[in-house]
Amino acid sequence: MIKTLPLIFSKHSHCGFLITCVIKREKSATKEAISILEKFSGPIVAGGHGTLAKNENKIGTKRRKICTEDIDGENLEGRERNAATNYLKDEMKPDTGIDRAPGLSLVKLTRSGLLLFTFPRTKSPDTVAIVSNIIQSLQSGSSSSLIWCHRVFPIQATCCLNEKELWTVVSNLVQKFVNDKKNQLGRPVKFAVGYNRRGIEDTELKIRKDNSEGASSLPLLDRNKCFGIVAAAVKDAVEDSVVDLKSPELSVLVELLPVSGIPKESLVVAVSVLPGNLVSTKPRLCIKALVSNTKEGTGLP
Repeated sequence: MIKTLPLIFSKHSHCGFLITCVIKREKSATKEAISILEKFSGPIVAGGHGTLAKNENKIGTKRRKICTEDIDGENLEGRERNAATNYLKDEMKPDTGIDRAPGLSLVKLTRSGLLLFTFPRTKSPDTVAIVSNIIQSLQSGSSSSLIWCHRVFPIQATCCLNEKELWTVVSNLVQKFVNDKKNQLGRPVKFAVGYNRRGIEDTELKIRKDNSEGASSLPLLDRNKCFGIVAAAVKDAVEDSVVDLKSPELSVLVELLPVSGIPKESLVVAVSVLPGNLVSTKPRLCIKALVSNTKEGTGLP
Protein backbone atom coordinates (compact mmCIF):
# COMPACT_ATOMS: atom_id res chain seq x y z
CA MET A 1 0.00 0.00 0.00
CA ILE A 2 2.87 2.38 0.72
CA LYS A 3 3.96 2.04 -2.90
CA THR A 4 0.47 2.54 -4.27
CA LEU A 5 -0.47 5.83 -2.59
CA PRO A 6 2.31 7.92 -4.22
CA LEU A 7 1.02 6.76 -7.61
CA ILE A 8 -2.38 8.15 -6.70
CA PHE A 9 -1.41 11.48 -5.16
CA SER A 10 2.08 12.41 -6.33
CA LYS A 11 2.17 11.18 -9.91
CA HIS A 12 -0.17 13.95 -11.10
CA SER A 13 -0.02 17.65 -10.34
CA HIS A 14 -2.86 19.21 -8.35
CA CYS A 15 -3.85 22.76 -7.54
CA GLY A 16 -5.70 23.95 -4.48
CA PHE A 17 -5.17 25.76 -1.18
CA LEU A 18 -3.00 25.14 1.88
CA ILE A 19 -4.39 26.97 4.90
CA THR A 20 -2.75 27.64 8.25
CA CYS A 21 -5.13 27.73 11.18
CA VAL A 22 -5.34 27.66 14.97
CA ILE A 23 -4.03 24.34 16.28
CA LYS A 24 -6.78 22.13 17.76
CA ARG A 25 -9.38 24.31 16.03
CA GLU A 26 -9.18 22.55 12.67
CA LYS A 27 -12.92 21.77 12.62
CA SER A 28 -13.87 25.40 13.13
CA ALA A 29 -11.24 26.50 10.63
CA THR A 30 -12.55 24.04 8.05
CA LYS A 31 -16.07 25.47 8.24
CA GLU A 32 -14.64 28.98 8.02
CA ALA A 33 -12.45 28.00 5.06
CA ILE A 34 -15.40 26.44 3.22
CA SER A 35 -17.41 29.62 3.66
CA ILE A 36 -14.71 31.96 2.38
CA LEU A 37 -13.56 29.70 -0.47
CA GLU A 38 -17.08 29.21 -1.75
CA LYS A 39 -17.75 32.94 -1.66
CA PHE A 40 -14.84 33.57 -4.02
CA SER A 41 -15.06 30.49 -6.20
CA GLY A 42 -17.50 31.95 -8.72
CA PRO A 43 -15.11 31.46 -11.66
CA ILE A 44 -14.71 27.83 -10.63
CA VAL A 45 -18.44 27.24 -10.81
CA ALA A 46 -18.64 29.04 -14.15
CA GLY A 47 -15.93 26.80 -15.50
CA GLY A 48 -17.79 23.70 -14.44
CA HIS A 49 -15.27 22.83 -11.74
CA GLY A 50 -17.78 22.73 -8.92
CA THR A 51 -17.52 24.23 -5.44
CA LEU A 52 -17.64 23.28 -1.79
CA ALA A 53 -20.97 22.61 -0.12
CA LYS A 54 -21.69 25.08 2.69
CA ASN A 55 -24.94 23.61 3.91
CA GLU A 56 -24.49 22.95 7.63
CA ASN A 57 -26.40 19.69 7.39
CA LYS A 58 -23.93 18.48 4.80
CA ILE A 59 -20.99 19.71 6.84
CA GLY A 60 -22.21 17.64 9.77
CA THR A 61 -22.46 14.35 7.94
CA LYS A 62 -18.75 13.58 8.40
CA ARG A 63 -18.16 12.23 4.93
CA ARG A 64 -15.61 13.31 2.38
CA LYS A 65 -14.83 13.01 -1.25
CA ILE A 66 -12.45 10.15 -1.97
CA CYS A 67 -10.25 10.88 -4.96
CA THR A 68 -11.03 7.69 -6.84
CA GLU A 69 -10.90 9.56 -10.13
CA ASP A 70 -7.11 9.54 -9.70
CA ILE A 71 -7.16 5.77 -9.32
CA ASP A 72 -9.15 5.24 -12.49
CA GLY A 73 -6.44 6.73 -14.68
CA GLU A 74 -3.63 4.58 -13.22
CA ASN A 75 -2.46 1.18 -14.35
CA LEU A 76 -3.77 -0.48 -11.21
CA GLU A 77 -5.67 -3.72 -11.58
CA GLY A 78 -7.46 -6.28 -9.45
CA ARG A 79 -6.18 -6.59 -5.92
CA GLU A 80 -3.90 -3.53 -6.18
CA ARG A 81 -6.75 -1.27 -7.30
CA ASN A 82 -9.00 -2.49 -4.49
CA ALA A 83 -6.20 -2.04 -1.97
CA ALA A 84 -5.60 1.53 -3.13
CA THR A 85 -9.29 2.37 -2.88
CA ASN A 86 -9.64 0.83 0.58
CA TYR A 87 -6.49 2.58 1.80
CA LEU A 88 -7.80 5.97 0.73
CA LYS A 89 -11.14 5.35 2.37
CA ASP A 90 -9.36 4.49 5.60
CA GLU A 91 -6.62 7.11 5.53
CA MET A 92 -8.76 10.01 4.33
CA LYS A 93 -11.63 9.76 6.78
CA PRO A 94 -12.87 13.20 7.74
CA ASP A 95 -12.16 14.56 11.20
CA THR A 96 -13.61 17.87 10.04
CA GLY A 97 -17.11 17.01 8.90
CA ILE A 98 -16.84 17.67 5.16
CA ASP A 99 -19.42 16.20 2.86
CA ARG A 100 -18.71 14.89 -0.61
CA ALA A 101 -18.08 17.94 -2.79
CA PRO A 102 -17.99 18.17 -6.59
CA GLY A 103 -14.84 20.32 -6.62
CA LEU A 104 -12.42 20.67 -3.71
CA SER A 105 -11.41 17.75 -1.52
CA LEU A 106 -9.94 17.88 1.96
CA VAL A 107 -6.72 15.85 2.18
CA LYS A 108 -5.57 14.29 5.44
CA LEU A 109 -2.27 15.69 6.76
CA THR A 110 0.14 14.52 9.45
CA ARG A 111 0.56 17.97 11.01
CA SER A 112 -1.87 20.00 13.10
CA GLY A 113 -2.73 23.59 12.26
CA LEU A 114 -2.95 22.95 8.52
CA LEU A 115 -5.76 22.31 6.04
CA LEU A 116 -5.14 21.11 2.50
CA PHE A 117 -7.86 21.45 -0.14
CA THR A 118 -7.16 20.14 -3.64
CA PHE A 119 -9.08 20.17 -6.90
CA PRO A 120 -9.36 17.07 -9.11
CA ARG A 121 -6.17 16.73 -11.13
CA THR A 122 -8.05 17.56 -14.34
CA LYS A 123 -9.04 21.02 -13.03
CA SER A 124 -6.82 24.10 -13.03
CA PRO A 125 -8.66 27.16 -11.66
CA ASP A 126 -6.77 30.38 -11.01
CA THR A 127 -6.03 29.83 -7.32
CA VAL A 128 -3.81 32.93 -7.14
CA ALA A 129 -6.64 35.18 -8.32
CA ILE A 130 -9.01 33.60 -5.79
CA VAL A 131 -6.63 34.22 -2.88
CA SER A 132 -5.96 37.75 -4.12
CA ASN A 133 -9.69 38.50 -4.11
CA ILE A 134 -10.06 37.02 -0.63
CA ILE A 135 -7.27 39.18 0.79
CA GLN A 136 -8.59 42.34 -0.89
CA SER A 137 -12.09 41.70 0.39
CA LEU A 138 -10.90 41.18 3.97
CA GLN A 139 -8.67 44.25 3.87
CA SER A 140 -11.46 46.44 2.52
CA GLY A 141 -13.97 45.18 5.06
CA SER A 142 -16.25 43.70 2.39
CA SER A 143 -15.93 40.33 4.13
CA SER A 144 -16.07 39.67 7.84
CA SER A 145 -12.74 39.09 9.55
CA LEU A 146 -11.72 35.47 9.96
CA ILE A 147 -11.15 33.93 13.36
CA TRP A 148 -9.57 30.53 12.79
CA CYS A 149 -7.85 30.73 9.39
CA HIS A 150 -4.56 32.64 9.23
CA ARG A 151 -3.14 32.35 5.73
CA VAL A 152 -4.24 30.79 2.45
CA PHE A 153 -1.45 29.61 0.17
CA PRO A 154 -2.69 29.23 -3.43
CA ILE A 155 -1.23 26.03 -4.88
CA GLN A 156 -0.66 26.29 -8.61
CA ALA A 157 1.01 22.91 -9.00
CA THR A 158 2.38 19.98 -7.01
CA CYS A 159 5.27 17.65 -7.76
CA CYS A 160 7.56 15.13 -6.12
CA LEU A 161 10.53 16.58 -4.29
CA ASN A 162 13.21 15.84 -6.85
CA GLU A 163 15.38 18.08 -8.99
CA LYS A 164 13.90 17.25 -12.39
CA GLU A 165 10.24 17.69 -11.44
CA LEU A 166 10.80 20.79 -9.32
CA TRP A 167 12.88 22.43 -12.07
CA THR A 168 10.19 21.74 -14.67
CA VAL A 169 7.30 23.00 -12.54
CA VAL A 170 9.11 26.20 -11.49
CA SER A 171 10.29 26.95 -15.02
CA ASN A 172 6.79 26.52 -16.47
CA LEU A 173 5.10 28.64 -13.79
CA VAL A 174 7.67 31.43 -14.05
CA GLN A 175 7.36 31.50 -17.84
CA LYS A 176 3.58 31.70 -17.52
CA PHE A 177 3.89 34.55 -15.01
CA VAL A 178 6.26 36.51 -17.24
CA ASN A 179 4.07 36.02 -20.31
CA ASP A 180 0.98 37.30 -18.47
CA LYS A 181 0.54 40.88 -19.71
CA LYS A 182 -1.05 42.06 -16.47
CA ASN A 183 2.27 41.50 -14.69
CA GLN A 184 4.35 44.61 -15.32
CA LEU A 185 7.97 43.60 -14.81
CA GLY A 186 11.14 45.66 -14.84
CA ARG A 187 14.55 44.69 -16.16
CA PRO A 188 16.24 42.86 -14.72
CA VAL A 189 13.33 40.91 -13.18
CA LYS A 190 13.67 40.83 -9.39
CA PHE A 191 12.71 37.55 -7.74
CA ALA A 192 12.88 35.75 -4.40
CA VAL A 193 12.53 32.13 -3.31
CA GLY A 194 10.81 30.79 -0.20
CA TYR A 195 10.96 27.18 0.99
CA ASN A 196 9.20 25.62 3.97
CA ARG A 197 9.91 22.03 5.00
CA ARG A 198 6.81 21.89 7.14
CA GLY A 199 6.41 18.43 8.66
CA ILE A 200 10.10 17.47 8.43
CA GLU A 201 11.72 18.26 11.74
CA ASP A 202 15.34 19.40 12.07
CA THR A 203 16.19 16.30 14.09
CA GLU A 204 14.98 14.08 11.25
CA LEU A 205 16.99 16.12 8.75
CA LYS A 206 20.10 15.64 10.86
CA ILE A 207 19.55 11.89 10.94
CA ARG A 208 19.18 11.85 7.16
CA LYS A 209 22.37 13.85 6.70
CA ASP A 210 24.24 11.41 8.93
CA ASN A 211 22.87 8.51 6.92
CA SER A 212 24.42 8.48 3.44
CA GLU A 213 21.49 6.55 1.92
CA GLY A 214 18.88 8.89 3.40
CA ALA A 215 20.83 11.97 2.39
CA SER A 216 21.21 10.87 -1.22
CA SER A 217 17.55 9.92 -1.58
CA LEU A 218 16.22 13.39 -0.74
CA PRO A 219 18.93 16.01 -1.35
CA LEU A 220 16.34 18.76 -1.87
CA LEU A 221 15.36 18.59 1.79
CA ASP A 222 18.48 20.70 2.24
CA ARG A 223 17.30 24.30 2.09
CA ASN A 224 20.30 25.65 0.19
CA LYS A 225 20.13 22.86 -2.37
CA CYS A 226 16.45 23.55 -3.01
CA PHE A 227 17.06 27.29 -3.26
CA GLY A 228 19.80 26.65 -5.81
CA ILE A 229 17.59 24.48 -8.02
CA VAL A 230 14.67 26.93 -7.93
CA ALA A 231 16.86 29.97 -8.58
CA ALA A 232 18.53 28.21 -11.50
CA ALA A 233 15.12 27.32 -12.95
CA VAL A 234 14.01 30.96 -12.69
CA LYS A 235 17.16 32.20 -14.42
CA ASP A 236 16.73 29.58 -17.12
CA ALA A 237 13.18 30.81 -17.78
CA VAL A 238 14.13 34.51 -17.48
CA GLU A 239 17.77 35.16 -18.29
CA ASP A 240 17.56 38.82 -17.25
CA SER A 241 16.71 38.17 -13.60
CA VAL A 242 18.31 38.82 -10.20
CA VAL A 243 17.58 37.83 -6.62
CA ASP A 244 16.00 40.60 -4.54
CA LEU A 245 14.76 39.62 -1.08
CA LYS A 246 13.45 43.07 -0.16
CA SER A 247 11.14 43.94 -3.07
CA PRO A 248 10.72 40.98 -5.44
CA GLU A 249 8.47 41.36 -8.47
CA LEU A 250 7.80 37.65 -8.42
CA SER A 251 8.24 35.14 -5.62
CA VAL A 252 8.56 31.40 -6.02
CA LEU A 253 7.18 29.69 -2.92
CA VAL A 254 7.76 25.98 -2.34
CA GLU A 255 5.83 24.29 0.46
CA LEU A 256 6.42 20.72 1.60
CA LEU A 257 3.06 18.96 2.01
CA PRO A 258 2.88 16.57 5.00
CA VAL A 259 0.31 14.31 3.33
CA SER A 260 -0.69 11.28 5.37
CA GLY A 261 0.49 7.93 4.03
CA ILE A 262 3.09 9.14 1.56
CA PRO A 263 6.55 7.65 2.30
CA LYS A 264 9.49 9.97 2.87
CA GLU A 265 11.13 8.98 -0.41
CA SER A 266 8.08 10.26 -2.33
CA LEU A 267 7.53 13.60 -0.61
CA VAL A 268 5.32 16.10 -2.43
CA VAL A 269 5.71 19.88 -2.58
CA ALA A 270 3.31 22.64 -3.58
CA VAL A 271 4.65 25.40 -5.83
CA SER A 272 3.36 28.87 -6.71
CA VAL A 273 4.76 31.96 -8.42
CA LEU A 274 3.22 35.04 -6.82
CA PRO A 275 3.26 38.80 -7.53
CA GLY A 276 4.77 41.20 -5.04
CA ASN A 277 1.41 42.39 -3.68
CA LEU A 278 0.57 38.91 -2.33
CA VAL A 279 3.70 38.31 -0.29
CA SER A 280 5.36 39.69 2.81
CA THR A 281 9.14 39.83 2.97
CA LYS A 282 9.56 40.52 6.70
CA PRO A 283 10.47 38.78 8.88
CA ARG A 284 10.70 36.25 6.04
CA LEU A 285 9.18 35.60 2.67
CA CYS A 286 5.63 34.23 2.95
CA ILE A 287 2.09 34.66 1.66
CA LYS A 288 0.30 37.65 3.21
CA ALA A 289 -1.80 37.02 6.30
CA LEU A 290 -5.56 37.18 5.95
CA VAL A 291 -5.78 39.41 9.01
CA SER A 292 -3.16 42.05 9.77
CA ASN A 293 -2.92 41.22 13.46
CA THR A 294 -2.49 37.48 12.92
CA LYS A 295 -0.29 35.92 15.59
CA GLU A 296 0.68 32.38 14.69
CA GLY A 297 3.60 30.22 15.58
CA THR A 298 4.57 29.47 11.98
CA GLY A 299 3.61 31.18 8.77
CA LEU A 300 3.53 30.26 5.13
CA PRO A 301 5.32 29.13 3.22
